[in-house]
Amino acid sequence: MDKMIYQKELDYKYITDVFVAGGGAAGVAAAVAAARMGKEVYLAEASGCFGGLGTSGLVPAFAPFDDGVNILADGIGYEIRKKLKNAVPLRNWTTLDIEELKRVYDDTVTEAGIKFSFFTTVYDVIVKNNKIEGVVLGTKSGLIAVKAKIYIDCTGDGDLCAFGGGEYKKGDSDGNVMPPTLCSIWSGINKEECNEPWNKHVEQAFKDGVLSFEDRHIPGFFHGNDKISGGNIGHIFNTDPTDENQLTDGMIWGRKSMVEFENYFKKYFTGYQNLRLVSTASILGVRESRRIKCDYTLNVNDFINRSVFEDEIGRYCYPVDIHVMNTDKEEYERFSKEYITSLRYKNGESYGIPYRSLIPVSFKNALVAGRCIGTDRQMQASIRVMPGCFITGQAAGTAAALACEKEDVRKISTKELQKSLITLGAYLPNCSF
Repeated sequence: MDKMIYQKELDYKYITDVFVAGGGAAGVAAAVAAARMGKEVYLAEASGCFGGLGTSGLVPAFAPFDDGVNILADGIGYEIRKKLKNAVPLRNWTTLDIEELKRVYDDTVTEAGIKFSFFTTVYDVIVKNNKIEGVVLGTKSGLIAVKAKIYIDCTGDGDLCAFGGGEYKKGDSDGNVMPPTLCSIWSGINKEECNEPWNKHVEQAFKDGVLSFEDRHIPGFFHGNDKISGGNIGHIFNTDPTDENQLTDGMIWGRKSMVEFENYFKKYFTGYQNLRLVSTASILGVRESRRIKCDYTLNVNDFINRSVFEDEIGRYCYPVDIHVMNTDKEEYERFSKEYITSLRYKNGESYGIPYRSLIPVSFKNALVAGRCIGTDRQMQASIRVMPGCFITGQAAGTAAALACEKEDVRKISTKELQKSLITLGAYLPNCSF
């Protein structure tokens, strides 16, 4: 293969205490937490708004913040949730007004005094002796460099750690990941008439050729107060979110598949006769990609045992939600049993999240938060949702602030970390001081 040698000298555009890569739920929580701890923060977001999959990805709802008894994603995440005037409780889920959520994120970050820029993407990471010395970002004004005392990877895909040569795993034993979904916005649904399961007629639709691929797992629609609904419909199989070519193909197929789903609902269901596609997301709804190897791997036995940790930074409760990996009937049955029955909690139950699961083994001065923290595959399928990202982001930002003096995330007191988190509002019932 032909190669090009590329070399360029960059001035540091930003020198800061804490650098946060990615402005989704985890990144916003991390940046705000560090700023509230009195540290200077620079936050880089690749798209044109904060919120990640909840905004750019049009994911139409917050997963549960609570375990049926306790608010688990308390603190910064719950503050954001409560600011949403047009959010609609749907049992323990919350439908989103996405434009309102964008503004709430803008206000939250701005009010915290955080330096940030949109359209700013991590391109490279400079590492020496397991310490990150700087990151290279791509912007509309060209390549820029950023130097920080502590770096937090909130990219979802673990880009910062991976580009710095950090260890990670991805998907199952063969590297296959859960298929993403291209989420969407719809109008014209008469929700009072919609009483049937969304996959009720898929077998007939397969026979009739209305649906050209056999996807039996249809999470469906989330309805707000108005006549607009958010769609989490269809899976884009065999798509690696860390491969730009597969992402490109996935976006094209996702847009095409929406036409099939519109025909499916109009043909077989009542309440959908006036259904119309308003918009599809600008990014794929990625469920799984890299999992950064950390000092502790949160695993499914921790879920089963409702584990408590001495260095606990939060607790969460969402079921193990590994979506179908292929179109086989047996695979859909596997998903249904695991998600609905076997790996799901009763009210008041939760598992602990240790600080060690936020510390990449490859670096001294880096932390991870959100979907890419140190877990096994099953636990990643629980912690990946937005409230879980708020919990880990808040903890990573607080820990980063405490670690700035020594520029080493392993040299902080976990008791001090826990006390600081409680001050921010975190739910830590097992901590004693």
